[in-house]
Amino acid sequence: MIRALFLDVDGTLISFKTHRIPDSALDALLRAHERGVRLFIATGRAANDLESLEKIPYDGVVSLNGARCVAADGRVVSQHLIPRADFARAMELGRQYGFPVALEMETGVFVDRVTPDVERVAHMVAHPVPEQTDLYTLFDRSECCQMCFYFDAETQRRVMAELPSLVASRWCPFFADINVRGVDKSIGMQEFMAAYGLSAAEVAAFGDGGNDVAMLRAAGTGVAMGNACDEALNAADYIAASVDDDGIAKALKQLGVLDD
Repeated sequence: MIRALFLDVDGTLISFKTHRIPDSALDALLRAHERGVRLFIATGRAANDLESLEKIPYDGVVSLNGARCVAADGRVVSQHLIPRADFARAMELGRQYGFPVALEMETGVFVDRVTPDVERVAHMVAHPVPEQTDLYTLFDRSECCQMCFYFDAETQRRVMAELPSLVASRWCPFFADINVRGVDKSIGMQEFMAAYGLSAAEVAAFGDGGNDVAMLRAAGTGVAMGNACDEALNAADYIAASVDDDGIAKALKQLGVLDD
């Protein structure tokens, strides 16, 4: 019996085409919650960047790819901060290889310089273009769990070899999220599972991107959306219809979470 759902946001709950949650998904999740199924958001976004999900009665957020887990009442369940030495080295590498670096904070996304790729990613998720700022000053007066590097896969291979204590995950070709090595959505999911007494067999996880793979594999039932990348599709136990084809609602019926 599935007692909890962990749901990615962009490309899973929210369509890249419409930038909204399909009505079918919202209705299905509300009905599942009424039946006692716990709902958790699992995203690369910060926990404060979920205004579009305000109608979903979620119990907690695995935010920043598992680096910061926040309960619905605002209590921080866990967090994994980027060490300053790694941040400083990342900034040096950004200058060396010519890619922008961003800090993703609860107050927003801040970048050291705006480029076409920075603008492109912002438009993909219907967000404002990140604010250009002095990242050293921001890092030193804040708690940072996630950076973003705007680079391609080949540059990622070279750069991350020089940052062994950090790990990159990506859901689009233009940038990657950067977290402390060993941290991913599956870690955040497991921390919430322990807090709520859930076993893997009682959990279904939904995702579409490369940063969802570990979570899909760790859940008792890993569900890849029909629009998912190949890596997520290969990691899943079940492949749903796409987000734009009522994938969430159809999957919850197929998995027995909903009767009709």
